[in-house]
Amino acid sequence: GESVPVTKINLPNPSEYPKAMGDEIYSPEVHKRHTLFCGTNVIQTRFYTGELVKALVVRTGFSTAKGQLVRSILYPKPTDFKLYRDAYLFLLSLVVVAGIGFLYTVVNSILNEVPAHTIIIESLDIITITVPPALPAAMTAGIVYAQRRLKKIGIFCISPQRINICGQLNLVCFDKTGTLTEDGLDLWGIQRVENARFLLPEERACSESLLKSEFVACMATCHSLTKIEGVLSGDPLDLKMFEAIGWILEEATEEETALHNRIMPTVVRPSKQLFPESKQATNQEMELFELSTSYEIGIVRQFPFSSVLQRMCVIARVLGEKRMDAYMKGAPEVIASLCKQETVPVDFDCVLEEYTKQGFRVIALAHRKLESKLTWHKVQTINRDAIESNMDFMGLIIMQNKLKQETPAVLEDLHKANIRTVMVTGDNMLTAISVARDCGMILPQDKVIIAEALPPKDGQAARINWHYADTLAKCTSSSPAINSEDIPVKLVHESLEDLQMTKYHFAMNGKSFAVILEHFQDLVPKLVLHGTVFARMAPDQKTQLVEALQNVDYYVGMCGDGANDCGALKRAHGGISLSELEASVASPFTSRTPSISCVPKLIREGRAALITSFCVFKFMALYSIIQYISVTLLYSILSNLGDFQFLFIDLAIILVVVFTMSLNPAWKELVARRPPSGLISGPLLCSVLSQIIICLAFQTFGFFWVKQQSWYEPWTTESDACDVLDAANPISAHHGNETLHDEHYIKNYENTTLFFISSFQYLIVAIVFSKGKPFRQPCYKNLLFVISVIVLYVFIFFIMLHPVESIDTFLELVCVPYEWRLRILIIVVLNALVSVLTEEAVDRCGVCFLSSLLGCREKTPKAKYMHLAQELLVDPEWPPKPRTTTEAKVPSQENGSYQIITVT
Repeated sequence: GESVPVTKINLPNPSEYPKAMGDEIYSPEVHKRHTLFCGTNVIQTRFYTGELVKALVVRTGFSTAKGQLVRSILYPKPTDFKLYRDAYLFLLSLVVVAGIGFLYTVVNSILNEVPAHTIIIESLDIITITVPPALPAAMTAGIVYAQRRLKKIGIFCISPQRINICGQLNLVCFDKTGTLTEDGLDLWGIQRVENARFLLPEERACSESLLKSEFVACMATCHSLTKIEGVLSGDPLDLKMFEAIGWILEEATEEETALHNRIMPTVVRPSKQLFPESKQATNQEMELFELSTSYEIGIVRQFPFSSVLQRMCVIARVLGEKRMDAYMKGAPEVIASLCKQETVPVDFDCVLEEYTKQGFRVIALAHRKLESKLTWHKVQTINRDAIESNMDFMGLIIMQNKLKQETPAVLEDLHKANIRTVMVTGDNMLTAISVARDCGMILPQDKVIIAEALPPKDGQAARINWHYADTLAKCTSSSPAINSEDIPVKLVHESLEDLQMTKYHFAMNGKSFAVILEHFQDLVPKLVLHGTVFARMAPDQKTQLVEALQNVDYYVGMCGDGANDCGALKRAHGGISLSELEASVASPFTSRTPSISCVPKLIREGRAALITSFCVFKFMALYSIIQYISVTLLYSILSNLGDFQFLFIDLAIILVVVFTMSLNPAWKELVARRPPSGLISGPLLCSVLSQIIICLAFQTFGFFWVKQQSWYEPWTTESDACDVLDAANPISAHHGNETLHDEHYIKNYENTTLFFISSFQYLIVAIVFSKGKPFRQPCYKNLLFVISVIVLYVFIFFIMLHPVESIDTFLELVCVPYEWRLRILIIVVLNALVSVLTEEAVDRCGVCFLSSLLGCREKTPKAKYMHLAQELLVDPEWPPKPRTTTEAKVPSQENGSYQIITVT
């Protein structure tokens, strides 16, 4: 449908008006005003009585815009993320470990003459132990919790896997109107032109002296407003402009249209309050009243606004006048080009630049008196081009688009967190640069380089003219010399992340961007590395920009509110829509509040979810390895963990811990550090490997130390270490029904020792891996996790130090002396201390240690944009100097590279 009420008219009949149509071919973009798009609500019609209306369907199904959108939602372009790629590698390494265990089990069992069916079961068992089947569910839990937290702060998500990716965002593109700035425009003032000279700016357009001026007549007629149920509606800009003059709009009713057998024109007239008040004679008041009712303007024909032409035009007639008038409004540059040059002020460019540099939205107005021979009928068939020429330039309307209150603070937070911000807008470039400066996207001391690219023409190669925004089109007669201070400084940064924060920014419009993409492929990465303002961008160009940024390894976020942002929102790693209309269907995230404050919130939650994923992954890996070590050690004596021991570990410990350790909320502010993007990173590998070694060491030590005890003997059904050495704590070891246990040799001193040590190890690594600051709240704020861990600790301590016969029987534990139970406790405490201290050490110096270990201290950065930034720091030709031109030669047949020549 349409986002605002618009007027639609029928296609001209080529048989009736061959001159008007020519060889024109229908296009939904060009003929937008004749096309009813799917989803449009017809809220008002004006018609010829008895005339039939024929509509032709031009697209159906997936060929329609909605169909393409649905298809993109059903089959989105895959977003590659390092975490998921590394997860497969990690699982592959666990499979390798499982393979080693499989071979060991087979060989060991054959040597000990174990039956074949037992060998098969036990060797396959080791594979399921090493590769955890609960891993996908555990990973999903963290994302589900993050999605729930986002919902609470008014951010809805239709693509949960994108939440993790949002934790990696290091660049966010913002639409301008309605996103960084307020949705509506306010009239700041007008600046009229008389005798090809600008008059002083005026704040009000509804003054008494201007009432019958052509300037106000243009503001009153040149719009696409209509009344719906008595309320004026249409384009917000038109609405503000019409409200500023205080006129009244009246439309013909269906009855009037039927009576005259042709569509009656819309009429506009000034309200009575606009006329000067007079308290003198009654006859004067009558005269004024007659004047107010007699001065009306009828809108005879309307050429609606076209984004391609960047203007709209109407033909109107003042009541009682014989000749009609043409009024036009649109982009100042376009309007000036269609006016008689003698009516355009000499300082037009300078005045326009002053306004746009201050961030104002400027609209130009023009007027032309039409020939008396143009009748009502001829006007209905006349070509638009015949009207829109030789106009008289009338002046400028200056509209103000205010920044949203929260915009500067949010952008400052993002900059502090080393997240780059880019503006992508359909607005004028200088206006966009001004807004970028106002909101802090471009700092006051930073230089802005405008890249103006021109396509090949008349045998000339494509070229880029480089201008510096502050020195562009100076109004002095002679061009000032280039000051050395105008050339941006290159800063050498200690941190690679800070390389992006240099002292210059590129700005360009959509046309230049298209030329650069086609003819200057080599320059695209360099330009997007420092490109901050992209103005007059078409919807598909926004998508192309997002892809260009992704090609240099940026994780790109996109924040917009309109249908023209749909493609970019879908293509970005994290697209967030501030509107619940068209954009929300394409966007993975939709914010209930139309404010960019949702962006840092989303990134914080994304970072928390990503760190949670790492924690869960590390914990599940350690859980597998700890159980793998226990089972492998027990296999060496032809024993194993009991079924109920497996059940207790998997259900009571692992399941509870995994689903509660994911509940840590996000940290309250964004920090400059970003979490690692993949599992194969220095600190993470150091952390996992060090914990594996610690768990292996303590389990192996316990396994061999129990055999050194004076009371130790290979377990039999008659064995009872408690009766021999622990008269103070007599515990019967005869539980009956021993035959089944003897068959699998579950009950023995090694099994009981390893069960207690490994049970504590699961809880130790859960605490060690539950990282808090700087991305998540500390684990002690996660009450469910704290309670779960304390309850499990207390229970395992209790059954270890004060054994209960029924529990021992259920878990197939044997009675060991109290002295050995205390020694197990010492092993567990030492294990906990070593694990915590090692993890702290890894956090502080793990990266340096691994770097020196692998001999890769002087490693080049992995991300392309960082590598490129390093290269540009030592490139004497970059950034381009002011007032220079870069030309691209046509690629030769031999090689496809472009030769770039810089001309001063």
